[in-house]
Amino acid sequence: MAVPEKVFFTKGTGVHKDKLVSFEMALRNAGLAPYNLVTVSSIMPPDADIISREEGLPHLSPGEIVFCVMARDQTNVVGQKVAASVGLAVPQIHDKQHGYLSEYHARDVSSRECGEYAEDLAATMLATIFDIPFDPETAWQEREQIYLASGKIIKTSHVSTSATCTDGAWTTVVVAAVFIMPNHG
Repeated sequence: MAVPEKVFFTKGTGVHKDKLVSFEMALRNAGLAPYNLVTVSSIMPPDADIISREEGLPHLSPGEIVFCVMARDQTNVVGQKVAASVGLAVPQIHDKQHGYLSEYHARDVSSRECGEYAEDLAATMLATIFDIPFDPETAWQEREQIYLASGKIIKTSHVSTSATCTDGAWTTVVVAAVFIMPNHG
């Protein structure tokens, strides 16, 4: 099988009285409902271009099997917040060196908090490949500076979303890093 050459990030929220339909609505909001999604582990392919959702969606066809790294959560508890995020860490040297994507979801935290945790997970996994010394007990912001200062990690980021259940209907959040395979469009 080929290595993905492009990746885009997307997010969505859905609300419905039925749990499954709530998930469908979140996928629609994210632009992913017409595809057969297959979740994969957290490897960012070497040299894959990061493109926008608007640029990526036209590469896909309804019914197509599409690989992605996905984070999602759902609740129907009034007042409960759900959050989902995909973090990214990309190495400075792309020559055959992969990066990491991390999926994370949590309850009763902000999008920012969820996102920073996912970003931290991805960066930490990449830092362990390069034997970058760090204290796992220090705050993410401190470790982020150590990782970037090493010159081995060039970029970290995250895409996140959150929603609060307001009326007892199922509330779903979804975030995905979607892979585009070679020879698409």
